[in-house]
Amino acid sequence: MPLFRVRLPSDRTTARKVMDLHLAGRVHRESADAARAEVWRHGRTPAGDPVFVGVTNGEPVQLLYDVAVHLDSGGR
Repeated sequence: MPLFRVRLPSDRTTARKVMDLHLAGRVHRESADAARAEVWRHGRTPAGDPVFVGVTNGEPVQLLYDVAVHLDSGGR
């Protein structure tokens, strides 16, 4: 399945919280749901749960998620 990379704007405090949860083997539900919604917004159909990839170092901070999408889903 192809992956769709999602970049979500964030702040340093939230990014640190998401990273800490990820390292503890847990999921930050709000950002994972936002990543899934972004995939739908781009006309793709998610094929699985968003996978947290990391955090950017720049400003503004962004949360990175990869989401598997179905090949037959549309897109721009």
